[in-house]
Amino acid sequence: MKSYFRLTEFELGRFFTFYLVLIGLTIVSQIIGVIVVSKEYMNEANKMIYQEGLSKQAFIDQQGMISLADWANSKLFLAPIAVCAVTLLIYMFLIWYRDWLGKNTFIYRLLMLPTQRIHLFFAKATTIFMMVLGLVALQAFLIYIAGIVLEWMVPNEFMQAMGVSEVSFTAMHLYMILPATFTEFVLYYGTGFMLVFVFFTAILIERSYRWKGLLFAIGYVAVATAMFMSLIFLRDVLPLYPVEWLILQIILGIIVTASSIFMSHYLLTKKITV
Repeated sequence: MKSYFRLTEFELGRFFTFYLVLIGLTIVSQIIGVIVVSKEYMNEANKMIYQEGLSKQAFIDQQGMISLADWANSKLFLAPIAVCAVTLLIYMFLIWYRDWLGKNTFIYRLLMLPTQRIHLFFAKATTIFMMVLGLVALQAFLIYIAGIVLEWMVPNEFMQAMGVSEVSFTAMHLYMILPATFTEFVLYYGTGFMLVFVFFTAILIERSYRWKGLLFAIGYVAVATAMFMSLIFLRDVLPLYPVEWLILQIILGIIVTASSIFMSHYLLTKKITV
């Protein structure tokens, strides 16, 4: 286990500087976003009330109150989320392929370490998962900070107060990041972790068999996805209660994840040679 933690620390260190850039981009963009949304709303309010003679209540009836939901649907809020998501998706492949690039392929040095090779697999997966959870925690914190900024910039009579869960309910893209219940959180991110294992296994298949492996890898991802998504098509066939569907989904997720780990262990120990 000690080697696993060291490998995880090593993998985190390799991406840490760029990860800080993503964090900085998210903070700056979203804080600017709440300021811009607040200013636009108050400029419109001042124009309608003081220039056109509309009462405050009439303006609110016409335009509605401002809330964090307006910020959560702004471009400055969505842009860094999209950048972080795309970056982590790319890094999910780069975390393996960069070790194979160059004349002195670094992957062979990693595979020659005196530890089980599957520890490298788990370390890379843990690195991805920790970075995702870090950005999720940051997003929850930024919602709290944005609420404070909104209160500073907008009078109370124009503002509708919202908590993190309420903001999530009003913006579906945010609800996928910050689910309202712990069960949904485990399901969403458990599924995401399963997909990381599946794609890692596909990468190892491709690395083991090269051009033929590319076809095998695509086939593996397709089969694993079809297995997990089969529940959608079975809903009209099997009359099960929601709890039973949840249990079935968890079981299928465990099967797919365990299969990916088993196959990756086999490929790392038997097919990828140093």
